[in-house]
Amino acid sequence: MGVRTLCATALLAALVAVVAATVRSGGDLGHPAALLYWYAATWVLFAAAAWTVRRVPVRTAVALILAGGVALCVAALSAPPRTSDDMYRYAWDGRVQAAGISPYAYPPDASQLARLRDPWLFPAGTACRGWDLHSAAGGCTHINRPSQRTIYPPVAEGWFLLVHAVSPAGGRHKPLQLAGAVLAVATTVALLLVQRRTCGDTRRVALWAWCPAVPFAAVNDAHVDTLGVLLAVAALGTAAGARRGALLGAAIAVKLLPVLVLPGALSGALAPGHARARGRETASVLLAVVGVVTLAYLPYLSASGSAVLGYLPGYLREEGYEPGDVSRFALLRLVLPDTWAAPAAVALVALSAWYVLRRGDPERPWHGSLLVTGTALLLTSPVYYWYALLVVALVAMGGPWEWLAVAAAGTVLYVVDGLQPQGVQATAYGMAAVTVLAGALVRARARSGGDRWRGGA
Repeated sequence: MGVRTLCATALLAALVAVVAATVRSGGDLGHPAALLYWYAATWVLFAAAAWTVRRVPVRTAVALILAGGVALCVAALSAPPRTSDDMYRYAWDGRVQAAGISPYAYPPDASQLARLRDPWLFPAGTACRGWDLHSAAGGCTHINRPSQRTIYPPVAEGWFLLVHAVSPAGGRHKPLQLAGAVLAVATTVALLLVQRRTCGDTRRVALWAWCPAVPFAAVNDAHVDTLGVLLAVAALGTAAGARRGALLGAAIAVKLLPVLVLPGALSGALAPGHARARGRETASVLLAVVGVVTLAYLPYLSASGSAVLGYLPGYLREEGYEPGDVSRFALLRLVLPDTWAAPAAVALVALSAWYVLRRGDPERPWHGSLLVTGTALLLTSPVYYWYALLVVALVAMGGPWEWLAVAAAGTVLYVVDGLQPQGVQATAYGMAAVTVLAGALVRARARSGGDRWRGGA
């Protein structure tokens, strides 16, 4: 075993140990200050391990990537959710559907669902003081926003039902965490297959498999976003056409965020001189996307009508994405009046999408998808770092590594948000934006330098 392999193995082992310590003794959302140093340590070890594995022989690196990804999932499985209570809503929605009721029909504290409440999700005799406890129906529940209907799209709801159906009685949080681990490892395998099919560097997949956001967000907190990431990776890894559109439509029907992948999936569709030639292919992708999303919603529309929107309108107001509420768009608010921030964000994301449709590389659709998705996250500056799981996967597919700064910024903001410091949102995402711009400038200078060298030769 070579020195580089030994170094990568040692760094990976240290990363696994720190992730295990983080979820078991590193604090939770009720005590976020304790998480800062633990999270910082995992990101430092991740950067060192991912840098070192680049020089490890490919076969050995692939084995390390798979083993390390599985080990990190196991470490994340060693404790209940530490920083998010979204998983409890997943479990409830699965339980409600198993009883033959639409998850969009009633909120968890509705009297119509009282017979479905169990002591795990609705603990009796609790003072509702834990970070993951909320007042509901005269008692307490682990489910957040218990007076609101679910927000999740239909493919996500289908996943919750499937996990519930295969879960043993009394499984509590563990089946959903195990399902998250399965999705995380499946995404690693999908990324390896895409790299092999495109003759890319399979060692890049470590940027997904070992990224701390994956064991924390995808496994320990079991966020369903990972299912959308897996489907988006599969979509971009297959040839453009109906299959790509169907997979992407399914991803959008898990979480709406993967719609930002669509311009990349259609890279170069509006390129001068090629628009007509690619028209049929583009239409095939778009029709498949719309068809799958429509088919996914139809059963729930017939059961619940317009209620399938659930808490989405309220969520948008709460998160500050509607005009007049500017609790987001932190970077734009530094240079624009508050009321201009949201329209400016929409315009800039649309401009990035237009650029990808005109100038994007159809052979590397993940580059365009990363540009649009990363730009959207930088501009909206969300507090939920698991949104950036999609960015992490697109980087692992072959996108510029500096976009990982968006995931790191979201992690910092999420943890520090509970401490309510001033200016952390703009600082975290501002540093991420600087990192992305610096990386782009370095690459541009390297390319121009190479062109000058070739010209002089």
